[in-house]
Amino acid sequence: MGYLFRKLCFTIALGAAVHAAAHPTDGDTAQFVTTRLAVTGAVQHALNLSVADLRQLPAQKLGELPLLRQGGANAGQLANLKGVRLRDLLEQAAVVSRDHNDVKKMVVIATASDGYKVVFSWSELFNSPVGEGVLVYFEKDGQPLGDDEGRIAMVSSKDIRSGPRHVKWLQSIEVKKIVE
Repeated sequence: MGYLFRKLCFTIALGAAVHAAAHPTDGDTAQFVTTRLAVTGAVQHALNLSVADLRQLPAQKLGELPLLRQGGANAGQLANLKGVRLRDLLEQAAVVSRDHNDVKKMVVIATASDGYKVVFSWSELFNSPVGEGVLVYFEKDGQPLGDDEGRIAMVSSKDIRSGPRHVKWLQSIEVKKIVE
């Protein structure tokens, strides 16, 4: 399991580096706005969901969430979010698991339209409290998301430092087996 853990850590670090290099300035966000979310990869039913489709799924709400950067610095706060659990979307797509242990070798990669990527392990989403708090959201304070987050975004509210896995302009979720 050491190899898998090192590979996962490398993937997360790479995503943070890509985000730091590609993150747009506040005035240049309209080009990144996303209106659909694709769920692909090792799933039985690929999904291509609009905001309206997401609104039809069982909704979850999140109150106040401080955003802390990787180093612990305050990056602001999110409040009054409405969306769906990432885990619920993955269950709808039906992750492919031919062998009992396949899921233990899978990661879920969330990608934004600006190239930012974050990674979750299957076990993290389905066997830990983290999975309860990963929200794909489309509404804040009772309003659709603005250009600064796109129409679809994601946050991991159970992370100690939630900022690194706050994905603005969410466009895809890919399920991938990373070792044989």
